[in-house]
Amino acid sequence: MTLNNGFYESVINKLVDEEIKKIESKKNKYIHTKKIDKEETSSVISKYMTTVISKSLNRISGEDKQNKQVEVCNKIINLLIEELKLADFDEFLINENAKLLLAVINNMDVALIDCYKNKKIRPITSIATNSLFTGAQNEPSLGSELVKEIKTSDRIDILVSFIKWSGLVQILEALKEFTKEHKLRVITTSYMGATDYKAILELASLPNTEIKISYDTKRTRLHSKSYMFYRNTGFSTAYIGSSNLSNTAITTGLEWNLKISEYTSIDMIKKFNATFESYWHDTEFYLFNKDDASESEKLKTALNMNKIGYSNNESQFFFDIVPYSYQQEILDKLQSERQIHNRYRNLIVAATETGKTVVSAFDYKRFVKDNPKSKNRLLFVAHRKEILEQSIDCYRKVLKDRNFGDLWVGSYMPSQKEQLFISIQTFNSQEFIENISEDYYDYIVIDEFQHSAAPSYEKLLGYVKPKILLGMTATVGTRDSKLLNAS
Repeated sequence: MTLNNGFYESVINKLVDEEIKKIESKKNKYIHTKKIDKEETSSVISKYMTTVISKSLNRISGEDKQNKQVEVCNKIINLLIEELKLADFDEFLINENAKLLLAVINNMDVALIDCYKNKKIRPITSIATNSLFTGAQNEPSLGSELVKEIKTSDRIDILVSFIKWSGLVQILEALKEFTKEHKLRVITTSYMGATDYKAILELASLPNTEIKISYDTKRTRLHSKSYMFYRNTGFSTAYIGSSNLSNTAITTGLEWNLKISEYTSIDMIKKFNATFESYWHDTEFYLFNKDDASESEKLKTALNMNKIGYSNNESQFFFDIVPYSYQQEILDKLQSERQIHNRYRNLIVAATETGKTVVSAFDYKRFVKDNPKSKNRLLFVAHRKEILEQSIDCYRKVLKDRNFGDLWVGSYMPSQKEQLFISIQTFNSQEFIENISEDYYDYIVIDEFQHSAAPSYEKLLGYVKPKILLGMTATVGTRDSKLLNAS
């Protein structure tokens, strides 16, 4: 074993201790160790022993391998009983035939037993171990697993930023059957107007179902996508990842979701439960009553107001936007400057209302296409809130992505910083330089570049080192020319 340079969180055993002593004798490396916290000892040591026992059991071979593994484990349990005087721990001794209990169902429930035997209700993935869904062809779809999770649960909590009718119908029949006797709670938002009003009404019509909605899409925006299936057996499961309740997200989309088992990761399940409860009792989330006309109208209004990020015309996201000929000419010149002259600091000079922002959006779209391995981090800087609102709306339409980017200006707070539309005032007040490296952003746009001579832009221009820096202005000044000619 060799201790490579880097970070660890390893229990120091005999082998590790020997390696540490070798390094210390040479006195050429810094080594940091600390005593295990008393309150965390059982957790840390038990995880370490899980690895040790697993590796040791894998060393056992032969035809009688399984019986020998069970025998060894029972010896360990008996040792614990003897050493710690744990009289009640004999219940943990493993039977010699080494079987798993998979289900307990009332004999009277013939239909349920039949469904179980025909593999119609038990999730394909284990409920005792963690697993990752990636949308790959060789794994079950998230939607099909959710249906089976619903059918085998005792209580369900769902936390998603939006709910589409196309997604709800994939699991609706299972929910209808589930809510006849069990409780369902759902937390969602009116953000972007993405939620379908029909979906909320249908959910609200189910018995034993409560829905809470956040109408605050400017201050705190809920981006969580998670599904919790509680089981009284101690085998609860949670799905946490990127899938909202939409058809694409839970069927064919390349979404990533981590399935967490209570049996394997009880601390994470507890945190999920505690966090969900805190949201549920937060005054930001309002209980929806479908029978209250005023609440129904409130939801309709919120969904319409927030639809497609500052625009009520959803159809704009289903058609390709094509640049005008003069805009395409600018795009061609930008490409020429970079590919032929190796100039990646560029300036667009065009009259007001000629669509400079549209050009920048198309230019960024091309950048993303040409750099598939890049993180494609975008920073769009302007000095007024109205410009930023219009600009993010423009980018979303050109990219056909209603969720693209976040605003950080005034009362708007971002949930991420990888594609950010920010005011120069916010940039300076939030001290970006202290938290973001100079080359963090790949593509930076500065709108109304005639203002760049102001002191407020000095910090930004003197610090950032993107792959592409694009300025936009209606008039050319001395400072603009410097940017245009810089490489």
